[in-house]
Amino acid sequence: MSLVSPVATDALQNWLAHQRAIKGAAENTLTAYQGDVIDFLAFITQHKAEPQGLRALSKISVTEMRAWMAHTRGTGVGARSLARKLSAVKAFYKWLAEREGFEPTAVLSTRAPKFQKKLPRPVAADAARNLIDAIEMQSQEPWVAARDVAVVTLLWGCGLRISEALSLRGADAPLPATLRITGKGGKERIVPVLAAAQVAVQDYVAQCPYAITQDTPLFFAVRGGALGPGAIQKVMARARMQLGLPSTTTPHAMRHSFATHLLNAGGDLRAIQELLGHASLSTTQAYTAIDTARLMEVYDRAHPKA
Repeated sequence: MSLVSPVATDALQNWLAHQRAIKGAAENTLTAYQGDVIDFLAFITQHKAEPQGLRALSKISVTEMRAWMAHTRGTGVGARSLARKLSAVKAFYKWLAEREGFEPTAVLSTRAPKFQKKLPRPVAADAARNLIDAIEMQSQEPWVAARDVAVVTLLWGCGLRISEALSLRGADAPLPATLRITGKGGKERIVPVLAAAQVAVQDYVAQCPYAITQDTPLFFAVRGGALGPGAIQKVMARARMQLGLPSTTTPHAMRHSFATHLLNAGGDLRAIQELLGHASLSTTQAYTAIDTARLMEVYDRAHPKA
């Protein structure tokens, strides 16, 4: 017996298509949604020992939701991951209920497990500068060193995701004063480009042995073709080990650093949200928590306690 009934599978695929077309969800997000909802549907099927059509799915109870959550936690899934899975199931059920005309209260009222949100781990400004200097020393090929410096400078100086930096095309060079970046979910934003990033990219372009044209990737791998994120992750890992920086010093940490350094310099939270391409201000507000946490550390160290 198939773990998920054909009618439930069809409903899931229709929901994913809706998320892709109407909500503009990224493919990675859709893959995660699909896995989370299939896991839920498979559990309910086994729990009830019979195929679950739409009518049966509309009658899910609070007890069954609790059983699913307990089972999932029992497999070693943490509170944060379970909360994500529950969020996907709720989104699917909200859509399904509107389409099929039933009341999804049991699912939507289920509370997510509490967990402490991880704060972004930015790199201090001086450490970021040292890191870029160290990255330049990692390759014996001058053009590769220039390439790696250019990519990391874009992450730090423009707040780009690594996927966004590596998606730049030859047509984007030389870098203009602003870049139009397409981020998660197809959301577009305008990002100012620092002079240091313009210079770093131009230095790389001048040394690159491959022909960079309007139709080619801007950043090439050593053997040609588009550069992948793994190469940048590896070079950063080597550089951070040499400098004694923590394992949290990743390409994405440079994006965090962009936001934190702007905030520390008095940047407006809404403006930083736009520059990062965050859909929700609450995501950007995590950086204010970093600032507050640092302030409390200084307070604890410096305050003359009685």
